[in-house]
Amino acid sequence: MKITFENKHSDKSHLIIICSDSSKIISSKYLNNEEKSLINNYFKINDSKGELIDTLHFNSGKSFKSISVAKLKLNKEKFKHWELESFGGRILSFIEKKKKKTISLLFENSNFDEASICAILNGIKLKSYSFDKYKTLTKNNDKVNTVKVIDSDSYVGKTEKEKIIAEKQVKGIFLTRDLVSEPANVLYPSKFVDICNVLKKSGVKTEVLDEKKMKSLGMNALLGVAQGSVRPARVMIMHWNGSSNKKEKPLAFIGKGVTFDTGGISIKPSGGMEDMKWDMGGAGVVAGLMYTLALRKAKTNVIGAVGLVENMPDGNAQRPGDVVQSMSGQTIEVLNTDAEGRLVLADVLWFVKEKYKPKLMVDLATLTGAIIVALGDRYAGLFSNNDKLAEQLYESSKDTNELIWRLPLDKDFDKLLNCQIADMKNITGARGAGSITAAQFLQRFVGDVAWAHLDIAGTTWSKKGTDFSRPGGTGFGVRLLDNFVKKNYG
Repeated sequence: MKITFENKHSDKSHLIIICSDSSKIISSKYLNNEEKSLINNYFKINDSKGELIDTLHFNSGKSFKSISVAKLKLNKEKFKHWELESFGGRILSFIEKKKKKTISLLFENSNFDEASICAILNGIKLKSYSFDKYKTLTKNNDKVNTVKVIDSDSYVGKTEKEKIIAEKQVKGIFLTRDLVSEPANVLYPSKFVDICNVLKKSGVKTEVLDEKKMKSLGMNALLGVAQGSVRPARVMIMHWNGSSNKKEKPLAFIGKGVTFDTGGISIKPSGGMEDMKWDMGGAGVVAGLMYTLALRKAKTNVIGAVGLVENMPDGNAQRPGDVVQSMSGQTIEVLNTDAEGRLVLADVLWFVKEKYKPKLMVDLATLTGAIIVALGDRYAGLFSNNDKLAEQLYESSKDTNELIWRLPLDKDFDKLLNCQIADMKNITGARGAGSITAAQFLQRFVGDVAWAHLDIAGTTWSKKGTDFSRPGGTGFGVRLLDNFVKKNYG
């Protein structure tokens, strides 16, 4: 989608007038008296308590006209950035039903400052994303492809225009959505690395560990998951050095990257297994976040690390009952090969902790179905060993409406992982507290580092879509963590 800023306008059939509830009358120079009178009378009759989006039709002389109007109850102290983004997404949904490819926006009231307008446009852009690269017969050609902001010099300055056009956060979110949307025959561990080479152009330095290097490091928990696939595993590390102090300890974000998860020998039911192409959602978020941080030149040092594997059943696949020794030296009895994400993360968390000595670590993973039972598709689960970190993430969750809910970590839950023949088992064998015990497993590999785990199994993919996204990949986590970094570290 292209966004332009113009100071002239003639085709009113594509026009949406956006005004706030404090607009007593519409007075734009782009409307004639008849049009202004129609709209003002309409608002007198339909002065709703919430937002109002509608299209007005009327005869003017010999021609038939239609103008869309969107009225928002705008209160600067009340409305958050995400609420205005949400409004923008709903405007796009509204206008697409009219099958317009170009729309023009006219902000009528001075209550809309630069930040408000930027948020609405950002919401329009986020909602515009669709993944239809493989469609040849039913490609959607009715999508809006151009948005014109009219009379922009009166309320959008040069700096804000540059921010809007640059689409820094949007590009990161779209990268994440691209990654989770690709089918597994296209996106596998080495291909994930290839796609993420786009990060290099923004200043992110990358390094890749192949299976030989991982074996020498002792990453046997991760490699055990991958051994049933013909697609070799990879670990990708992304570096953004934005602090003036190059020796400053980095923030670390770690993602689970299971590019397809059959469950291995503990194979999943066939119904819905196709969804497991997005079991690399955590890795996708880390890649999108790193891209966003680099594009906006974040003023802190950041490490992004993703463990990339494909979990398949074959004659060489890991068996239930196998014992592996993780990079940490701790041994794990693998009772269920479908509890594979924690095995991948165990080695990557330990590797990052030991090599980079980070200030904090946040991992993201589509880890458990149990979190969907607990929180549905509205919230991601938050687990943490550090109250300050948990609170900072929670505040960013409220700022962005990418909602998280903290669940407990407890020594009694941890005991359930103890094992007769190894240091731990990868599942408890009990039905309850599945998301909690998975988090307890991960905690055994983070040491004393401030750490948070986000279980995003319910929020990575939306079958019905959201105000910010169509059905499919949501990009959940990029906005949340970008806000967290910006708010607390720069």
